[in-house]
Amino acid sequence: MNRQTYLGEFEHLVLLAVLSLGPQADGRGIRGELTTRAGRDVSRSTAYTTLERLVSKGYLEAQMAAPTRERGGRARRRFLLTTLGTEALRTSGRALMRMWAGHEDLLEEA
Repeated sequence: MNRQTYLGEFEHLVLLAVLSLGPQADGRGIRGELTTRAGRDVSRSTAYTTLERLVSKGYLEAQMAAPTRERGGRARRRFLLTTLGTEALRTSGRALMRMWAGHEDLLEEA
């Protein structure tokens, strides 16, 4: 990757939620993942603002799914991790793991 990538904590969590959900990643599912796995209760506007920012950075791609009867004929937007998003997540995750290395014991003593 030719440029340095920095992800905020919440961006990191959102990208991990999209990765976890795969091709079914939509706003509702992403918010559910954040609540269930990260213990974060996220408003709809916060989630969609972050998703839009990640799309504009090129880390996510948004696609409209086919309309469904249960949604009254409305389509749902799905979010897919791009190659750039995957690399950003890897880079950020590795940096966090390097920083965490050796600190678990220090936190137990504090």
